[in-house]
Amino acid sequence: MICIGPHVSIAGGVQTAPQRAIELGATAFGLFTRNQRQWASKPLEPEEIAAFAFGLEKSGINARHAVIHASYLINIGNPDAEKRRKSLYGLLDECRRAEQLGLALVNFHPGSGMGDLDEEETISLIAEGCRWTLERTTSAVLVLEATAGQGSHVGHRFAHLGEIIRRAGSPRRMGVCIDSCHVYAAGYDVRSAEAYARTMDEFEREVGFDRLVAIHLNDSKSELGSRKDRHDLIGQGTIGLEGLANFVRDPRLAEMPFVLETPDPDRWQEEIELLRRVAVSGMQDADGMPDETRRRKEDALWGD
Repeated sequence: MICIGPHVSIAGGVQTAPQRAIELGATAFGLFTRNQRQWASKPLEPEEIAAFAFGLEKSGINARHAVIHASYLINIGNPDAEKRRKSLYGLLDECRRAEQLGLALVNFHPGSGMGDLDEEETISLIAEGCRWTLERTTSAVLVLEATAGQGSHVGHRFAHLGEIIRRAGSPRRMGVCIDSCHVYAAGYDVRSAEAYARTMDEFEREVGFDRLVAIHLNDSKSELGSRKDRHDLIGQGTIGLEGLANFVRDPRLAEMPFVLETPDPDRWQEEIELLRRVAVSGMQDADGMPDETRRRKEDALWGD
């Protein structure tokens, strides 16, 4: 069974997230741990932390299947010194919150040089920021999210993501999240089995499957290569259900958290059930691959 669920609300406190997930029949979920559109954040209280731990244990959802999404304000590729400082400390706060909650995966958009830096300079600045953050934390995993390539944002090529990790020194605690809508908008076709295979072959060459730790599963309102980040309902966009089925049927992605960021919360339970049916109906014989893939990932990210 695939591990799947939506990005849930934390209205009422972060401790409400696991309950919201299980009410939808989820086995994975995404969440913010703070207001994603403000720099200032109220510290997590001990009671909130304890209640979250209790709720997560009660839900039966593995902590590795809960994916934090960092604030949208964070841009560690920003060449403006003050804005970059705020971004670095914002990312550090996200990682420390993850560690307080017993979670690992902190997903964030790599960043933009704001038109003042070229791609190479931006990638180097992001890598430096990743090193800085990891040096000040102990267990949080920095997860670079593949982007659609809007504006001057990097991360829309798999080569960008691999290069950030390499320039950061290939630290153990770095991974990648593929967003199906983003990579499609960036020009990676996934609509057929053949196109999906070519896309994932490039990911393996440029990044490596041992670094892939999460999937944001969304259809796209925009066309292939549009560089526009416009999420759509599962099966209702230009990727289509068969394209998204390539992800949930891929044995290399077994046991990985799939997080829905589709636009209608009232449809999430229906989408979860649909994708589970699709996964089961078309899953190929893995020949031990999921166990091996999982072992490589755990050794790379959480092992000694």
